[in-house]
Amino acid sequence: MRLDSIDIYFRVHWVGPMATVFAGLRLLFTEIALHTILLRLLNFRSLLTCLLSVLIVVALADSPAQAAAPAPRVSWSAQWISHPTLPLKEPVTLHFKKTIDLTAVPAHYVVHVSADNRFVMYVNGERVGDGPARGDLQHWRYETFDLAPMLKAGKNIVAATVWNFGIFAPVAQMTDRTAFLMQGDTETEAAVNTDSSWWVEEEPGQVLLPRRMNGLWVYFASGPGETLKAGLYDWRWATEEASGQAWVHAGRALRESINPKAGTAASIGRSDPDNPWQLVADPLPHMAYEKQDPGHVVRTSLPDANGFPERAAHVGVHAHVHILLDRSELTTGYPKLMFSGGNGSHVTLVYAEALYDEKMLKGNRNDVGTRVAVGITDEIYPDGGAKRVFETLWWRTWRYLDIEVETADEALTLDGMEAHYTAYPFKVTAEFRASDPELDKIWQIGWHTAQLDAHETYMDTPYYEQLQYSGDTRLQVLITYAMTGTDLLPRQAIRALDDSRNTAGITESRYPSQLPQYIPPFSLLWIGMLHDNYMYRPDTEFVKEILPHTRTVLDWFAGYQHADGVLGKLPWWSFVDWVETETKKDFPSYDSNNESCLTTMQYIGALEDAIDLEKALGSSEHAAIDAQRLERAKKGVIGQCWDASKGLFADNAAKDTYSEHANMLAVLYDVAAKKDQQAIMKHVVARRIDGSDGTKPLGDPPLIGASFYFRFYLARALDHADMADEYLKTLGDWHGFLKMGFTTWPEQPGDTRSDSHAWTAHPTYDLLTLVAGIEPESPGFKTVRIAPHLGDLTHLEATYPHPKGLIRVKYSVSGGTTHAEIELPPGLGGEFAWKGKTTTLKGEKLALDLK
Repeated sequence: MRLDSIDIYFRVHWVGPMATVFAGLRLLFTEIALHTILLRLLNFRSLLTCLLSVLIVVALADSPAQAAAPAPRVSWSAQWISHPTLPLKEPVTLHFKKTIDLTAVPAHYVVHVSADNRFVMYVNGERVGDGPARGDLQHWRYETFDLAPMLKAGKNIVAATVWNFGIFAPVAQMTDRTAFLMQGDTETEAAVNTDSSWWVEEEPGQVLLPRRMNGLWVYFASGPGETLKAGLYDWRWATEEASGQAWVHAGRALRESINPKAGTAASIGRSDPDNPWQLVADPLPHMAYEKQDPGHVVRTSLPDANGFPERAAHVGVHAHVHILLDRSELTTGYPKLMFSGGNGSHVTLVYAEALYDEKMLKGNRNDVGTRVAVGITDEIYPDGGAKRVFETLWWRTWRYLDIEVETADEALTLDGMEAHYTAYPFKVTAEFRASDPELDKIWQIGWHTAQLDAHETYMDTPYYEQLQYSGDTRLQVLITYAMTGTDLLPRQAIRALDDSRNTAGITESRYPSQLPQYIPPFSLLWIGMLHDNYMYRPDTEFVKEILPHTRTVLDWFAGYQHADGVLGKLPWWSFVDWVETETKKDFPSYDSNNESCLTTMQYIGALEDAIDLEKALGSSEHAAIDAQRLERAKKGVIGQCWDASKGLFADNAAKDTYSEHANMLAVLYDVAAKKDQQAIMKHVVARRIDGSDGTKPLGDPPLIGASFYFRFYLARALDHADMADEYLKTLGDWHGFLKMGFTTWPEQPGDTRSDSHAWTAHPTYDLLTLVAGIEPESPGFKTVRIAPHLGDLTHLEATYPHPKGLIRVKYSVSGGTTHAEIELPPGLGGEFAWKGKTTTLKGEKLALDLK
């Protein structure tokens, strides 16, 4: 059980010896002895002040403002342990356990747990939780649990499976070596501290299955599948005391050190660390682990399996059958297959976002026919035992799950199947309903996509990569603010990318990642992410902490700013968007001086955000430096790339490439003159508005089109040019996705690799901000601006989370009049804008009739 009560603030957030003292305050009014002791230590006023402070913190923990992250534990007596003889950096699965004796069940039994790579923890055979949340070695997370609900009087077995996938680990997984750590919070829980009194065994029965693409030859950065060899698996490892030759006393994880106590001290804040993991408390809640439907049978060669998984399926001897399950929508979760008998059988589980035809094309996602599942795979080798259970160590992503069974001389019974949904446990408070029911579906599917792409970190795709990229994450963070009003996961993302900055000063494109990758424009978007936090969230101290680090990014870019103000060609990968150019030229493209106006536009946007932050929270000196850079960049782009004859901006001074990207950014950042902005945007969106199916001929010059990802900036540019009423007309592709059976939004047009890419989910944010019209008017969302753009809608209702409460709007159109009802939380003001006119919002409720 995770600590979600007052105790986590007493026992985790407050560091040092005083944490133990304050933990007792929860018994203040029921345990007279402790009450007396505390009153001798503290006067009554101080005591009440402490209690009131804690109650306020607890209240804030469930509010949109969120509580502060827990402070790191500074006193550690537990040791990092591992198997004493096995290789420490090779793929391995280990079981650890220890028996503790209790005279009575305690009210609380708090422990802090970590591992490299991962752990799943059990008490008396019951699953407690998993972790640690991903980070790097300098920021290695530990998780906190209260074991009391699973404990009993007498002997208790505290156990954990720890695994390391070595070179096959996900790219997002950092590692040093296989290790495990558990620390009791106080002396009361010290019996669980990891040391040589713990037992460990290697588990040869559940190991990784090296990636096999099965014909799906695409980039894949997620982890491998797994193999269960039931005949080798220790089925009683978590429920019985250690016995047998496989179990040995644990050894120190840093056994190469001559220091006999190596690995005992946490490295955070120490000048002489003796282990590689600098521990920090995980500021996030534990990921969801909730029972869900694994799917229903849509095709099988076994008639007995049509009722599976609700009813058992019996597979006879020497049989080869398939059972194809469909969940009807994509999910991320832990599949669990129960089976009996079948010694000598082979079971293969294949997880797929969609099914493939004989040409390896997906088509309509609802079509089954003879299509097959291709992708990540798990394998099971039954041993003939009864009621065996296979659950993956790491979660899977699937809509379709193909179960292939080959039996030998013994029949196999598939007793059933379960699944447990996992993702970040968001609490959604936003609502959206419109007169166009397809918009409701677009909004809902967008959020479902964003949910599946949010775990311990944001992820570009939960199937193929599971990596936190700046470009994707900026959009995901904004969706999070709009749908939940919370910022714990957004802060994690901003901090993680900050931690990735190299000696040159720029961030990695994605982080955490064991494989460094640099996309310089993504560092600019990270600055935009920080500015978004400044606008949407009230805590300026967080922004102040990160702001100085943005200067190293802008200094790095300034080194590539030519005398004319335009950026030269950048090293590494200057990715802007996934596009296919008809001329097969590079994108972004460059002139003979190796300059790009397109990447300079992104630099301009980051400079504007940085200047805003520096003026408000930073340094006027740095604001002035950035202002000089900005002025030069704008002059350079206008001078080099404005094509007056076409009324458009070219991507470079050679004027041989024109894109929607360069022109929408020129509008968004006021590089384009105000008088030209609507004409530019009409050219940009003409094909989308007048021919959303792509049948309208390209204009002159033809513009390289923006992908689903970059159309987020298209929406912002339309709004900036006072053309947001055209936004709903640009959603033709999303309406098309509905007809194709998508339950999450894809990565890119055409035969896309990924069916779940959160960068395509931004209409969920757009519908709340542009269409319902709810956005911050001032930093910290201190005031709100409500400016609806209803297009052809006749009715719309929306709810939007704000740090002070919920904002509600309702619009009805009839007879040329729009009736608007606005409800604001107490203490929030702002303005309502409609067709160039504004109305001050002061009271909590307001009704307007608009022409």
